[in-house]
Amino acid sequence: MEFLRAFLNAQMVVVGLVCASAALAAQGGRWSPQLDILGHFAPLWLVGALAVSLYGLALGEPGTRRGLIALGVAGVVLAALLIAPEYLRPTTPRAPADTPDQIKLIQFNAWRGSRDIGPALEWLVAQDADIIVLEEGEKLRDPLARATGYYLTGGSESLAILSKAKPTEDGVRLPPGRWAQPPLVRATFASPHGPFTVIGTHYVWPIYGGFQLAQGRIVGELLGQFPQDRMILSGDFNSTPWSFARRREDRRFGLERRTRALFSWPATAPFPLLPIDQIYAGSGWRTVSVARGPRLGSDHYPVVAILAPSVER
Repeated sequence: MEFLRAFLNAQMVVVGLVCASAALAAQGGRWSPQLDILGHFAPLWLVGALAVSLYGLALGEPGTRRGLIALGVAGVVLAALLIAPEYLRPTTPRAPADTPDQIKLIQFNAWRGSRDIGPALEWLVAQDADIIVLEEGEKLRDPLARATGYYLTGGSESLAILSKAKPTEDGVRLPPGRWAQPPLVRATFASPHGPFTVIGTHYVWPIYGGFQLAQGRIVGELLGQFPQDRMILSGDFNSTPWSFARRREDRRFGLERRTRALFSWPATAPFPLLPIDQIYAGSGWRTVSVARGPRLGSDHYPVVAILAPSVER
């Protein structure tokens, strides 16, 4: 028993050191894309450090209890410094549920590795959304368009916008030959409150940090081509809100991110670990609701946003 207790204490010291060190190193994400990768896993460092603190408080040996508690608390504080800004950032007041002229938008990475599109197809049809931004939807996009009668906009099979209304304009115009250009799709729609533009994108994983940062700059350049107040940007950004890269893009885009710590990946695990699917909108939109959808056979959960015009025109 004494051996087991000593072993557990040693393991908890290791866990505490890993969590506190990772959370501290993640602060270097302000300058280093490589260190910023650690920031994406801030909730893991928080949970691990909290477990160390509780273990030290309840089961730690007298000689190591204070050290375990101190190590765990340090890890909790360092991880919380990464996570807290997401929950503390200001957001515009939500619109009432009965606000007129609402639109329903679904952001969904359908995952090309999914073996059965049936659940996703059935659910998306039943949602009767106005707009669906679909990534990795090679298997799903055409059956969905046939089942709903939606207009299909997209320059590649891996990224598409499906919409009830026919776009008045579409297409992405950027200088050719960009080495880091992400998949992009754009559709502009008419509405009683003026035209609005929807852009969809899909970033690379954060392990390609410099590449992902360059993709963000290109997306920002594209956003600058259209009026920002009626803009909607949606996609799989492969980036969490506790990363410094996501915070920089939040400022660069000039749009409000309407998803707040909405964990969407992986849907194949018992519970999602990372909020990487995001929806942004300009000041001409108010949020009615943003929610995570059900498991649909993808490794991502869908995100459902209901937006309403912010002012009558």
